[in-house]
Amino acid sequence: MKLDLKGLLIVISGPSGVGKGTVRSALFNMSGHDLVYSISMTTRKPREGEVNGREYYFVSKEEFQKYIQEDKMLEYAEFVNNYYGTPRDKVMELLEQGKEVVLEIEVQGAEIVREKMPEAIFIFIAPPSMQDLYKRLLSRGTEPQEVIAERVQKAQREIKLAYLYDYIVVNDTVENAADKIMAIIRAEHAKVERTIHQYKEMLEVK
Repeated sequence: MKLDLKGLLIVISGPSGVGKGTVRSALFNMSGHDLVYSISMTTRKPREGEVNGREYYFVSKEEFQKYIQEDKMLEYAEFVNNYYGTPRDKVMELLEQGKEVVLEIEVQGAEIVREKMPEAIFIFIAPPSMQDLYKRLLSRGTEPQEVIAERVQKAQREIKLAYLYDYIVVNDTVENAADKIMAIIRAEHAKVERTIHQYKEMLEVK
């Protein structure tokens, strides 16, 4: 019997600079999965090497605000004078197709998604230490010291919210973090409460 399982929504979140994007890329490079990345939308300028429609959909503030007004965002947040968010329609379409949809979003956005879709899997990516996080932000070389300091302060506040998530994965090495997330996804997809309805007829005692 072929099972027609509805997809999972996997929310990967954590402080800016923790390596969410790098871990997500390593996760998608692994074999034997049906993961689909839900591309976020932002009003910030592309960093070197970033491509519109690959890392983010880069739009103007006016375009983003129109999406908000038309209730087309699953979640959104504003930080350092820029918006970040997830278009709703594509995510819902992929889930109905049975895909395992991965969102890589900010902590504020993850709180909104939890309110709207509590059945999603919420994974908090944590740095090995605050010093390590600071070094990562500094190594980007894309922001002034005052913005980096603001991001570190915000990260300290966000780490205190990690208890609200289903899992915490420390990004000590990218490979280790990706392995742990893949194990979480596979285990969650096999949970009884997610699959038992598919087997009810099979399990009925005649």
